[in-house]
Amino acid sequence: MYRLLKTLRSHPAIVLIAILLISLGFIYPLKTNTHIETNLDKYMPQNNPAFIYSNQAEEWFSIHDGIIIAVENPQGIYQTETLEKVKEITQKLQEMKEIDATDITSLSTADNITGSDYGLEVEPFFTHVPSTEKQLKAVQEAVEKNEMVFHRIVSADEKVTLIIATIHDDSFSQAFYQRILDLAQSYEGPEKIYVAGRPIVEGSLASLASSDMAKMVPLVIITIVLVLLLVMQSFMAMILTLFVVLCSVLWSFGLMSALNIPIYAVSTMLPVMLIAIGVADGIHLFSHLRHFKENHPEANDKTCILDMLQLMWKPVIMTSVTTAIGFLSLLTSEVYPVKYFGLFAAFGVLVAMCLSLSLIPAGITLFGLPRWKRPKKNKTLLHNSSFSEKFTLWILNHATFTMMMTVTLVIVSLWGTSKIWIDSSFLSQFEQTSNIAIADTFINDHFGGTSTMNVIFDANEEDTFKNPRVLMLMDELQNDVEHALPVVGNSFSIVDYLKRMNMVMHADNMAYNVIPDSQELVAQYLLLYEMSGDPDNLLKVVDYPYQKANMTFQLKNDSSLAIQSAIDIIEKYQPQFEELGIHMKYAGSGYRSLVFTDLILKGQIYSIFISLAIVILLISLMFKNVIIGLIGVIPSFITVCISFGLMGLFNIPLDTTTALLSSIAIGMGVDYAIHYLEMYKIYARETNDPQKAMIMAIKHSGTAILFNALVVIAGFMVLMFSSFPPNRTLGFLVSLNMFTSFIGTLTIMAYILVQSHIFIHKEISHE
Repeated sequence: MYRLLKTLRSHPAIVLIAILLISLGFIYPLKTNTHIETNLDKYMPQNNPAFIYSNQAEEWFSIHDGIIIAVENPQGIYQTETLEKVKEITQKLQEMKEIDATDITSLSTADNITGSDYGLEVEPFFTHVPSTEKQLKAVQEAVEKNEMVFHRIVSADEKVTLIIATIHDDSFSQAFYQRILDLAQSYEGPEKIYVAGRPIVEGSLASLASSDMAKMVPLVIITIVLVLLLVMQSFMAMILTLFVVLCSVLWSFGLMSALNIPIYAVSTMLPVMLIAIGVADGIHLFSHLRHFKENHPEANDKTCILDMLQLMWKPVIMTSVTTAIGFLSLLTSEVYPVKYFGLFAAFGVLVAMCLSLSLIPAGITLFGLPRWKRPKKNKTLLHNSSFSEKFTLWILNHATFTMMMTVTLVIVSLWGTSKIWIDSSFLSQFEQTSNIAIADTFINDHFGGTSTMNVIFDANEEDTFKNPRVLMLMDELQNDVEHALPVVGNSFSIVDYLKRMNMVMHADNMAYNVIPDSQELVAQYLLLYEMSGDPDNLLKVVDYPYQKANMTFQLKNDSSLAIQSAIDIIEKYQPQFEELGIHMKYAGSGYRSLVFTDLILKGQIYSIFISLAIVILLISLMFKNVIIGLIGVIPSFITVCISFGLMGLFNIPLDTTTALLSSIAIGMGVDYAIHYLEMYKIYARETNDPQKAMIMAIKHSGTAILFNALVVIAGFMVLMFSSFPPNRTLGFLVSLNMFTSFIGTLTIMAYILVQSHIFIHKEISHE
């Protein structure tokens, strides 16, 4: 490897031209094939058995997430102007090709099931917008008497009404999303219009991701430039290092576009991470170069560059490979945003490594060494005032205290880790003050909820869902879940149709708002509805042979805790339904989100163990000793414990963003350990004295490690300005990780090295 790097240094112009040409080659796919994934269902593998069944059930019952438009009039919705707007918005939605015109629910389209002398009647609440006080009052009374509408599309205070529209599969786009927002805005005044629903969440997420990345990239570049100038004290060193990381970002996103991999919300952090991480190689290379030049002022540029390459190529490659391994461990995740983030982050890190070892030496060869100021005073390594010696002696003298504090911290962190919970909520990606969060909260406060989960009942025999015993058990289940959980606002199934029909056929007597006790009567009601109403509505809750049924629960929160709490109650009814020959399964976006959390957890567990195992193996191979491999991951292990411990203690959920934490903590945290181990090895063999080796290693690599940590921390702290709360959380936690790894490397790991006398014993082979 050294010979290859030496050869590349001898042809700097060719190296620079080749890098520029490759960079230009990646610009074309980046400009022509970059797209943001807005369909949250495509975050997950569709070959998962749970998703396969869910997709099948959605076809059976036409289960789709709808766009929800809430029309609020503080004076009440039963006014001609307000109802006119409801009808006009409904009609304009029906005209949009992306929307299923036959599946829009509003006061102007909803069926009102009533009884008459002629039997069952199913008609809209109004065909022409009521204009007189009497007509408006009649609509109001009809709504108030209909439990299938009141509290469902009209709020309890009668100041808000909903319009719910289903869109066709794969038809959502940014342009369509903007048309919906423009439509809603055009009807405001005096009414207030709110737009929510899962498709709107997807559109908002995509729109916010684009603007967030556009804001974060310049901010992190400015931050890194300032910090690099501060720590490197050389404009040329800063420019070369910055060029390396910018190329790594360009190549990563260019390759992503060339392979037709979409940008997910979490991908917006990739430029920030690659820029913050990629500068580490340049910092260590220039730090070693400066250290060598200060100790060998007579050396020419070529000698300095070759010494830098000879001594630094191995730790630079190893730190980059271990960081890449940390990210590649995310490939075990079945969650696409996490998987692809890990893949392209690893690619970017390896690109930064290759460019650091080729472009930086080429740049120095062409433009000369950076001009650093000579130190005012040349101190000996073991001088009493030396910071390195003082720091080393302090560590050795306070070793017991340091070890006890570390063990205590790890124990507390492990306890905190047991409290971690996993969240698949996509609404948690937004600020509580954002328009989408405000709209979602408003609708949840006035109605059953914007999130849904479906329970699918599959019976062994036809006509099972005409059986009163089965229907009564379903009714009991609905009531139990609704009353037990405040987060569940409403539920809906064939039971609601039958209770409504039974009541209206008995002159609206509430005593008959129950399931008929006769299967023949149930069958008669269903036949009457098919003849009087829209049979397609009934097919959303039961199939034609009455062998399968769909029960929908509305939830006021899309978190996995809310969904799981509902499932926990539902599962208690499983034995009773099994006795009746009915199997229960789940479908819908809410359930898919819950499966999503399981995939995140499984991927996180695999990621931690795989990355730790591979990093231990690589360090062991590099230093030809398994014990050193184990010692090298101590700072990373402590860091991971503290990070997840804090998440548990401060109720920070594990999601698609924070799932990246372990790979970053292990892959990057071990970098400091590798650089320190390499210098300690060299000085231990030179002095044969572990304490002196520790002092000299800290003086040589400690500064570079500190600068590395400062730059990475500064880069990740930029995420604190992100529009996404989870990104800000990750930025803080990673910054804390880097600080913890830095301290752990120069304290706990350094002390264990001294006590182990590794690299001192003769049995350790020399290179």
